[in-house]
Amino acid sequence: MQKRTASYMTENNLIFRPVGRNSAHLCVDMQRMFAEPTEWMMPWSAKVLPQITALVEFQPEKTIFTRFIPARRAGQGPGMWKQYYERWASMTVEKLGADMLELVPALARFTPPASVIDKQVYAPWLETDLHQRLQKQGADTLIISGGETDVCVLATVLGAVDLGYRVVLAKDALCSSSDEAHDAAIDLYHQRYSVQVEPVETETILRNWRR
Repeated sequence: MQKRTASYMTENNLIFRPVGRNSAHLCVDMQRMFAEPTEWMMPWSAKVLPQITALVEFQPEKTIFTRFIPARRAGQGPGMWKQYYERWASMTVEKLGADMLELVPALARFTPPASVIDKQVYAPWLETDLHQRLQKQGADTLIISGGETDVCVLATVLGAVDLGYRVVLAKDALCSSSDEAHDAAIDLYHQRYSVQVEPVETETILRNWRR
């Protein structure tokens, strides 16, 4: 497991307020292809799994899992995605096998009542009905966990901010394949989105999450 740097464990200095009943938990891309030995493996996904599991267990019916679905074969995809999958041919469905797209077993057992949304890009807001689902539920707050902190989580956060959601990041339930990029992203959330994004520990969220 990779060594974690100091900022990963730093407590936030925001005034954290309770998470209301109009909330949802978005768990980003905790799939086998990121947890098992592949070119996209996140080496410390197992380290954050207990925190993610605790969030799901608290209110599983309020959890939505996203899954990143790569191209079927090398060279497929619009625009620069074509080149992307030429570079990452080993991560296409043809090479991986469809079973590697599934959620890790520890989380898959929660579906249902938790639900799943598939996406073909980093953000879950394009080509899905995620926003509509959340609006139908009356959600105004999103608790976000999963990976990668600096890629799909970042895209999820920025889209949520643009749509007006309060974003609560479970920072000890986030992971990446790059320690440096993870730490830089956490610093970014603290320094540049201090009103709209609240990075806090999972324990703090659970202690302040109203059923």
